[in-house]
Amino acid sequence: MRHAKKKVTLDRKKAPRVALLKELITKAIIYEKLVTTLAKAKAVKPLIEKMITLGKKPTLANRRRAIQIIGSKKAVKKIFEVWGPRFETRAGGYTRLIRLTPRQGDGAPEALIEFVD
Repeated sequence: MRHAKKKVTLDRKKAPRVALLKELITKAIIYEKLVTTLAKAKAVKPLIEKMITLGKKPTLANRRRAIQIIGSKKAVKKIFEVWGPRFETRAGGYTRLIRLTPRQGDGAPEALIEFVD
């Protein structure tokens, strides 16, 4: 039974799912917004929030942890130089999820993830 299991599998095995989420986090941080399916957006939103929270305290340990999770040094640099200082006084809720019209090809519900302010 799946009692108290919160992991969203996105119908993928672990390695492809982790790779997908890392890439979505990287693209959202670098380009400041991301259009993807609603399920993927809901899965990646808490991970982006955790990365921004790491960026609020620019210690070496937090930077290494972010590199370990994301893998992209360019995205980690932007977290610690842009997003961390920008959200220094904000307690949480750094991103918003806006539902868009269904995708033309297959009708999948899409969503936009963008940073607040």
